[in-house]
This record gives sequence, structure tokens and C-alpha cells, in this order.
Amino acid sequence: MSTTASDRTAAESKATTTPDVPKKLRFCVNSEWRETGSGRYMPVYNPSVGKVMAETPCCTPQEVEDAVQAAKAAFPGWSAKPVGARAQVLFRYKTILDEHLGELATLLATEMGKSLAEARGDVLKAIEVVELACAVPVTMQGRSLMQVAAGHDTVSYREPLGVFAGIAPFNFPAMIPFGWMIPLAIATGNTFVLKAASMVPQTGMRMLELLQEAGLPAGVVNLVTCTRSEAEILLKHPDIRGVSFVGSTKVGAHVYATAAAHVKRVQCLTEAKNHGLVLKDAAIERSALSIINSAFGCAGQRCMALPALCVEESVADELVECLVRHARKRRIGPAWEPETELGPLVSQEQKKWVTDWIEKGVQEGGKLVLDGRDVKVPGYEGGFFVGPTILDRVKPEMRVGIDEIFGPVLCIKRVHDFEEGLAIMNASEFANGSTIYTQSGYWAREFSRRTHGGMVGINVGIPVPISVFPFSGHKNSFFGDLHVMGQDGVAFYTETKSVTAHWFSEEEMRESKVSTWDGTMTRT
Repeated sequence: MSTTASDRTAAESKATTTPDVPKKLRFCVNSEWRETGSGRYMPVYNPSVGKVMAETPCCTPQEVEDAVQAAKAAFPGWSAKPVGARAQVLFRYKTILDEHLGELATLLATEMGKSLAEARGDVLKAIEVVELACAVPVTMQGRSLMQVAAGHDTVSYREPLGVFAGIAPFNFPAMIPFGWMIPLAIATGNTFVLKAASMVPQTGMRMLELLQEAGLPAGVVNLVTCTRSEAEILLKHPDIRGVSFVGSTKVGAHVYATAAAHVKRVQCLTEAKNHGLVLKDAAIERSALSIINSAFGCAGQRCMALPALCVEESVADELVECLVRHARKRRIGPAWEPETELGPLVSQEQKKWVTDWIEKGVQEGGKLVLDGRDVKVPGYEGGFFVGPTILDRVKPEMRVGIDEIFGPVLCIKRVHDFEEGLAIMNASEFANGSTIYTQSGYWAREFSRRTHGGMVGINVGIPVPISVFPFSGHKNSFFGDLHVMGQDGVAFYTETKSVTAHWFSEEEMRESKVSTWDGTMTRT
């Protein structure tokens, strides 16, 4: 049943409230929302106020098994549907998501902590991939060639594999599971089991309800929340053909090794420490605005953040002054307020992790030119807030400038020239993204050619490509062969079948011998 504008406004208002008694959430198997039999639940916080707003089920191994079996049972019917019929479900889903954008953004901001504008962007990036998935009659096409050998023609098809599993992180509750994972998986004819992030499950649950409203058949997408112990089932289950994971490098390496050892397709998107390089010819004031957005947007909790900056010494003082000045203006507040530019971190544990890293950076010798550890938000003293933090004169050997922090912390590394900056950047074990700020076409081209980053920005702080291109991290930021989104995404969820056909002529039907290669050899 579709909702009215007033219904959606009421839903948006309700999403920002924290009930006295936390709501007990359910998991979804075969389009049925069920209560867990485990009796165990995990808390879901409203990080702006620091209070529990809901409790999500800790599903049992049998409940995870039920989700896999529901997806397995749904696969024959869903994969047999005409590709246009599958696309129509996604067309309807895109329209429904547009209608519920405000509600979803408010819910996401409330349970995850990113600002309302950032939450809208999270949902819009999911919708962008849904739009790509609507083009599946084109993107899933194979290839053909007539007369590959005398009287022989070959056609290749892309076919779905079966059941896929997705293990989603907390930082993008809409874009990652309902953008990077599910749309292309189901558009190409597969079925899906999603392990939603237990800290932020409500956005995904609501997006699945809307997908069911769009006409998705029962069992095609199932959703569970559980601990790592139950999630391990998905990596080894014989009925699961592939796994898509986003999270830490340590866990990603385990997921990749385990699932691959059980003969599954795997893509694991993991940590990053993206670096930017600011040359002396850069437009300093404008570049500073881009850097502030890249470093402190989403409170730094994104793998395409810009937490480290190599700056030519001759402009370093000027740039640092600009960065501090603009960072101080960043409005900090509860995530759902439209005026908020920097919301809280997702949890108290994450806040402690970030503040501990700031202290470590100071102990290592970094110059703390802006300290966000003691930020106070009136009326929201219990929230998990950390303000913009800038450490200057960070040396290449300092861990604060090497390891992923996942918070609003920017490290400035002063360099003599382009070559020193590029060498520092390329020394990182990670290679998700990299950015250069310059007005020189020569240095921009050199940077694009020689940087290790898989997604490169030229005066673009967050060089995430639109969904028709792959999200192409490198080195220890990605384990696998096929990335999410774009043609890589379609290829990950499909396998190729080649069909070679030959129709006998009357003369051939009178032949008494057949060549070793049955006529498919093109040379002698």
C-alpha cells in the first residue's frame, strides 16, 4: 500500500524520537518479519543523544539457515522471470524510494549519526545504483559472432549463479547493502541474504519493506542480524555462490580466504587511508573547502574520506590556516537537524577509538592545531560527538598518518615537492582513492598515471565514480577480482555461457567422418 505525504512526514518526525522502551526489531525470511527465537538482542543507539532506540535480533544459526533456504527456494522462479519483468520491479522500487527519501534520510541520520544532508546522499547513491540495475536488459547482454568456423555461430550469455550473501558495515546503511549489493544481484536473477549491520539495521529493514512493496517475490531478498559467529555460516554454506563484504581489512581478509576456500565468488571492500597532494599552484581557498568536506564529511566515517594530506611546504602555512578557519565554522549538532554539518560518531566505542588516536598523534609528535575532543553540543551532552581535528607536521613514520582512524581527523604531511608527496602516498598499504589539488595539467596527468589509488581525483576530494563505473579500490583496500557497480558489478553476479551452433547441410549429413574438433577448428 502506498503512503501519503502526510504519512511520510509523520514517519520522519517519529524517526527522530527515542522511545523510553526500545523497540524490538525483527528479521525477514521469505518476506515474513519474524521474532528471533534466541531471546538475545543487540542495542541500536541514537548516537546524537547516546541512548538506545531499538534492539535488533541476534539470529540463531537455524534462523540464518532458514534465510539461505528461502533464497535458494526463490531462485528458480526469480531467475526464470523475463529480464524485463525483473527490471520492472526495480523501476517501481526506484519510484517508491524517491517518494520516501525524506523518511529514509531521517531514519538513517537518527540511527547512524551522519547529518541529514549526508543521509540524503547515502539514500540517493543507493537509488543511483537501482537506476543502473533498471538497465539490466542492456548491461546483462552477452556477445555473438556469426561464422566463427565454417557454418558455426557462437553466442555468449550472462546467467545468474544462485544465492548471494552480503555482509554490510555501519557507515552507509542505504548505499552499500541497497546500492552496491542487492540491486545488481537481483536484477541479474540471483537471490540474496543480507546480514545487516547490527548497529544500524533499521534503514535496511525499511528499505527491504519498500522493495517488497514494489512487488519483489517472497524469498528473493532476506535479512538477518547476528554476530560474527552466525555470519560465518554464510562464508561456508554450500548453497551460497558468492559473498560481498564491506568492512575492516582484517575481517575482509578472513572473509575472502574463507569464502574462496569454499569455492565462492568473493569481493571484499576494506580499509583505506586516502591521501591528497596539494601543490603550490593549487587554488588554496577553494581547495581548502573541498578538503574540509572530504576530511570531515560523515564525521570521517567513510572509506573515501581524505584523512591525510601531503602539502608542498611553500603553501603549507597558508593552507593550514584556511583549513582551521573553515573547520571551526563547521556546525556540530544532532544528525536530523537540517542545519547540522557534522553529526556524532556511531557509538561510544568509536568515539573513544578516535579520541585515543588523537592523543596518540600528539604523543608521536604531531602538532595539534585544532582539537575536537572536548566539543560540547548543548542539550545533547550524551551524544557521541568529536569535532574537526587537525594534526600538522605529521611525519611519514607516524602511525596516526598511516592507519585508518575512521573519524574527523586530518593529518598534514609537509613535503618539498610532487615527487616526495607521491612517494609518501604510494607507500601506503591501502589504495582506495587519491587526490591532487593543482592547476597544472602536466602534474595532474603525472599524478593520474603514477598514483596507486584506484579512484583518482583531480581537484575532487571524494572521487567516487557514479554507478556506471566500478568502485575500484586497490592493494589492501580490496580483495577480489570484480568490483562493485558498473560492468564489474554485473559480471560479479553472473557467469558466462557460450553456445556454439551448427546446422547440417544435406552434404554434411552424408559424411562418414568428423574431424577431431568437430568442425570448430578455423585453421589447418
